[in-house]
Amino acid sequence: MRLPIRFIVIFCCFLAFFCASCSDDSATTTLEENSEVVEEQKEEEKEEEVLDINDLENPAFIIETDLGISEFFDEAKVDDSYVLVNDAMSNSAYLMDKRSKKLYNFELNDKRIGNDVQLLPDGRLLAMLEVDDPIIKIGGFGGLIQLLGNDGSVQWSFEYSSEDYIAHHDAELLPNGNIIFQIWERKTAEEALDGGYSLDVDVFPDGILEINTTTNEIVWEWHAWNHLIQEHDDSKSNFGVIANNPQLINVNYITDAKGDIMHANGLSYDGNNDVIYLSANFFSEVWVIDHSTTTEEAASNTGGDYGKGGNLLYRFGNPKAYNNQVGPVRFDHNHYPNLLSGEDEGKILIFSNGFSTGQSTVYELALPSSFELQPSTDNEPMVLWSFTNDSLFSGKVSGAVKLPNGNRLITEGDRGYWEVTEEGKVVWRFKGSGFFWRGYHIAKNAPEIKDLEL
Repeated sequence: MRLPIRFIVIFCCFLAFFCASCSDDSATTTLEENSEVVEEQKEEEKEEEVLDINDLENPAFIIETDLGISEFFDEAKVDDSYVLVNDAMSNSAYLMDKRSKKLYNFELNDKRIGNDVQLLPDGRLLAMLEVDDPIIKIGGFGGLIQLLGNDGSVQWSFEYSSEDYIAHHDAELLPNGNIIFQIWERKTAEEALDGGYSLDVDVFPDGILEINTTTNEIVWEWHAWNHLIQEHDDSKSNFGVIANNPQLINVNYITDAKGDIMHANGLSYDGNNDVIYLSANFFSEVWVIDHSTTTEEAASNTGGDYGKGGNLLYRFGNPKAYNNQVGPVRFDHNHYPNLLSGEDEGKILIFSNGFSTGQSTVYELALPSSFELQPSTDNEPMVLWSFTNDSLFSGKVSGAVKLPNGNRLITEGDRGYWEVTEEGKVVWRFKGSGFFWRGYHIAKNAPEIKDLEL
C-alpha cells in the first residue's frame, strides 16, 4: 500500500521538529547545569583561596609575654625588625621585637603622650606631649613639643597652649632643623558666625605652624580659617558655590556643638615638592598645602611656587566633602598620611578607619605628578594596593608603614599590629592591651638605636 505523499511530508516534518526540540532542550539544560557547576566551583575556589591566604583562627604558633600576644602565621615571611610602639593608654613609647619582647623603654619624664613620639635618625625622640594644665581638651591635644635624648634628657622644649590655642597630635622635623606642628585655634561664636558657620558656638579650626628650634620663633603659619567657603549665609564674604571651589574648605561640612569641626590628626612633609599633607579626619580627606609660601601668602589665595597661596593644592579621599559627585569615596575617617620614599617615592599609605562600617582599610595610593583640582572631575588618586579584613577595625588612631621586605606594618589602634605581605597574606599579628597611636619600623642595625646597647 502506497502512503499519501501529504502524510509522508507531515510525518517527516513532525519527526524533524521532535528531534530538534529534544536536542535544544538537552543543550539548554546542559549549558544551565554547566553554568551552575562553574559558578559553584568559582565560589568554592574563592572560599578556598581566602582560607588558604588568611586562616586567622589557626596561627602556626603563639608567643605570649607581659606586653601581649604575638601570632605567627608564616614566620619565614615576617620582616626581622623592631617596632617603635606609641601606646597612649600607658603613656609610653618603647621598642619591641616581633616576639612581644620589650627591648627598651624611652623615658618621657612622666609626661602624658599627646599622640606622636617618633625616633629621629640621630637617636633623639621628637614627642608631642600633654601640658600639665590644658584648657582646650579636644581628643588628641598636646600643647608641649620636646626633643629628648634616649635617656629622657630634654634637649629642646616648646609649650604652645592657652585658652585660645593648643598644639595637638603630630609634629615633624624639617630638613632645615625647624619643626612643623599642628594646632587648634579658638574662634569665638561671634567670629564663627561671621565666618558663615551655622551654629552659635566657639569653633576650633586647624592650622600648621613652623618653629625655629634655635630661636623659638614661629617662622611660618597656615590657618584653615583663611580658606573657607559656605552656602549658609549669603551676607558673608566667603559665601559661594562649594562645588565650584574645590580649593576651599566648607566650614559647615561638620556641625559640632563642641566646635571640633575638622580634627586633623597627622601631617607629612614632602621636601621634593615643598608641600605638606594634612590628614583631615572629620572630612575623611587628605589636604595638600603649599609650604613654599610666606606667612602672608599662606593667608591668601596667591603666591608660592604653585601660585595659589594657602588654598588647597589638592585633596583626596572624599569628594563629597566639597560637593563633588564625581569620583569614589574611599576614606571613612582617616589617619597617618605616610609619604613613602626611595623606590616608592610618589606613593602614600593611609589608614581609613571605616568609622561607619566597622571595618578598616589600608590604601597605598599613587600621587599625581602635578596637583590638579577641578570641579565635577574625578580628582582621586589611583589605588596601587589595599588591604582589609573583617577583623581589622579601629575607629580611632592607627596607620601603616612599608617594610624593607615589601610587607606593610599596620597599626590597629584598639588592638595592636598586623604584618601583611604584598599579596595580602597576614604573616604576623600582635595583640596588646594598649591604645596604639602608631607603630614605626626600626631596623635592627638602625643608627638611631646603636647607642641603646640592646
